Amino acid sequence: MRTPGTAIFDPDGFLIDPTMWSESLADQVARNDGLGQLSELQLALLRTLRSEFSRHGSVTALSHVCHLTGQSADCMQHLFPGAREAWRVAGLPNPGEEAKAYL
Repeated sequence: MRTPGTAIFDPDGFLIDPTMWSESLADQVARNDGLGQLSELQLALLRTLRSEFSRHGSVTALSHVCHLTGQSADCMQHLFPGAREAWRVAGLPNPGEEAKAYL
């Protein structure tokens, strides 16, 4: 049995209920993954990634997320080990096997 307010992750490490996400949870996930404490720029990108997912309900081009935050198109590659990690730290649900192939 889980306690109310406890974040639950699927076997691939994706948050099952994206509404449980918080910046402190993102920071905890990042630390557990060896990324250290998230910078304000990383958090801004995660917020934008979540906002775009909320608007479209699907994986958004990460270069577009970078553009929306005023960064260069390849900003995600400089701030996260990979797109999959950014998606996970953003607390977004498992995008499925096809999407994970290009994340």
